[in-house]
Amino acid sequence: MLEDALTPSTVRALMDAIDPHESENEASLRQRESGRFFIERADEITFTSQLTARSPFLHDFCSGEIFRDLAHDLLGPNVQLYVDQSVYKKPGTEALFPWHQDNGYAFIEPQSYLTCWIALTDTDEENGCPWVVPGIHRLGTLDHRRTELGWVCAENPGGAVSIPLRAGSIAVFSSLTPHATGPNRSRQVRKSYIVQFAPIGAEVLQRNQSGEIVRECVDLRS
Repeated sequence: MLEDALTPSTVRALMDAIDPHESENEASLRQRESGRFFIERADEITFTSQLTARSPFLHDFCSGEIFRDLAHDLLGPNVQLYVDQSVYKKPGTEALFPWHQDNGYAFIEPQSYLTCWIALTDTDEENGCPWVVPGIHRLGTLDHRRTELGWVCAENPGGAVSIPLRAGSIAVFSSLTPHATGPNRSRQVRKSYIVQFAPIGAEVLQRNQSGEIVRECVDLRS
């Protein structure tokens, strides 16, 4: 964990860049009859992605020194931005975001890429801070099942550790680390920004209409 890695002014600038896009996403969810789109639920939790493509500031932030150093130290010299998204959990959200590995959502090889979970607001067990299970990443990608709340690889796993974060701190873990976030029982939106990096040449494995596994090497650099 990198405590207080970002200055208050940088955190404020991140929220200024993200908030308008998140508001648009929230409004779009409210227009849906169900008020939801897979893991997103209006007035509960939003996932607003591809923000670097919409904001020069966020593009420069994600290619900055702090992430270059992290990615190069932990993945090697040839890395690229894989995914960036904000995750805003609204007050009164009782449902947890279930236990999963990031590689359980889209199976990538090499399986282990890097997740940087940036707290834009102070987060603790009351408002939905991350929980992780150390050591399980050594087992590779676990079996996941799809639920209304998202993909699930475990229920109430033993050894889980909460990661409270002050605004501007960053939790760094493998895409193979099982993690979850709890309810937001506070009166404020819990805001986070997730930035992920993968080796250049990483492949996405998925099944085609015939059920065959196909590999797609996508240039994910922005």
